This record gives sequence, C-alpha cells and structure tokens, in this order.
Amino acid sequence: MTVDAYLARLGLSGRPEPTLETLVDLHHRHLDAVPYENLAIMLGAPTSADPADTLARIAGGGNAGYCFHHNGAVELVLRELGFAVERHPASMLLEVGSSGTLDHLVIVVSGLPTPENPGGRWWPDLGYGDGFRDPLPLVEGVHRQGRFVYRIARLSERGWTFHHDPSNSVLGSLVRPAGVSQADVDANHARLSTPPDGAFTRLLVVQRRDATGSDTVRGIRYTRVGDGAAVRELRAYADWRAAITDLGVSLDGVDDDALRDLHRRMAVAHDEWLLVHG
Repeated sequence: MTVDAYLARLGLSGRPEPTLETLVDLHHRHLDAVPYENLAIMLGAPTSADPADTLARIAGGGNAGYCFHHNGAVELVLRELGFAVERHPASMLLEVGSSGTLDHLVIVVSGLPTPENPGGRWWPDLGYGDGFRDPLPLVEGVHRQGRFVYRIARLSERGWTFHHDPSNSVLGSLVRPAGVSQADVDANHARLSTPPDGAFTRLLVVQRRDATGSDTVRGIRYTRVGDGAAVRELRAYADWRAAITDLGVSLDGVDDDALRDLHRRMAVAHDEWLLVHG
C-alpha cells in the first residue's frame, strides 16, 4: 500500500509494468515531485535513512532527504514493481581522487536491453539533486541530455567513475562493485548528519532537476542552471521560504520560529562566505 501511495503522489493510479519506458517515466515523475533537501538535518532532527521509513514519508506527502533516502526508497519501489536492482556504494569525487567514504548510494537496474545499450543495465539516480534527468545507460563514454554532458569512465567489474556535467554542483562519483549493507548506510548517514563535522549540517541545500535544468537553494543563495539561468540572494525570510516551498519542500509540522532561525543562520553563513570569496 505504501508503494501505491508513492505512485499516487507521482500521479499514477496503478502499478506500471517493469519496462524501460516505466523506469524513465518514474525517474521524471520522482524528480518533479520530490526534491533533494537536508531540512530536517539543518533543524537538528535528522530523519532515518531506512528505505521503508523514507518511502512512507514520501508516500504521505513529506520530505525525503538526500541520496541515501531517495535512492534507497526508489530501490524498494522498483523491486516491488518487478525490476531487477543492484545497490552499489559510491564516494564523491574531489579535486584530487575521491572521498574514499560511503557518501552516495547508487542503484542499477538490469535486464532492459536496447540497440544502444545491449547489456541492458541502466543507472537511475534521484540522489544528486541536480543530476541527470533520464536514467543513464551503463555504457562507458559520453552521454548527452540536452545541454548537459555526463561521462562514465573505467567501467569494469570493479565499478566505474562518473563525471558530472561541469555546470553542476558536484564533480561526480567513484562507484564500487555491487553490495552495500543498510547498516553501512545507516552508519554513514549518522556521520554525514551529525554536527559539527557532518557534511550535511553546514548549509541548507534544496535542489530539483527538471527537463531543462535545475534549481538550487544553498544557504540563502538561489541558483538556476540551464534554461532561464539566474542567481539571486534570498535575504528576505518570506522570499527564502517561498523559494524552498516552490521547489516542493513540505513545511508541515515545521515550527516557524525554528525556520526563521535557520534563515538567519544561513544569512550569517553567506556573509561569512562573501568575506572570503567576494
């Protein structure tokens, strides 16, 4: 029933067949309906990374979270619909090398061959925030989607390296062989969501990828990449609040004073960033 409620949130009235067309459609619908965000973490109450808990939140109209949440929940849905799914651990790419830690969860769907992808393996990813719009064929080389260019390199049984489009917010990921336990995901979720060192405890980030680009609120800065590119500061609380809700963030049950305090903290952090970067 949770899967059906999730599909209903995405605008579907029944369970589709496990085809490539379904995979692409679900990918688009999820990106449109469920933003990437770390609001609960920034408010000091991180949610569980358990896939069933996340799926229940999404199905009930609530927020998901970041990559562990999105991809974990979608994995459950895809399996329930009859897709063959693998889960892979991944590390974010840095300027030199990778983080070396589990900080991204990757899922791969197999058994859907096409002339362009005879191996039939596809990479749906709802957890990059400003990631790819369509699932990528798991084929080494360059993959273009509109104005955005992605690259899969060094694809082997040991995994692969993903290079994100240069206009987006991360460099990419080093993906390792299939096999990662939920216990490992939970432990790294605790690491990433616990202050003061947790990577998701420093700035509010809300992102949504659409058909022609992506929108991001980072701290109090709004950025549009792609069609309609724009950058502006959200100094007024009302503008900032409207921006994150326009991207699909649910504020049900969120205390307004706590939200105002978060906006104030993000404005201070932005001013400190400006002192350094201008």
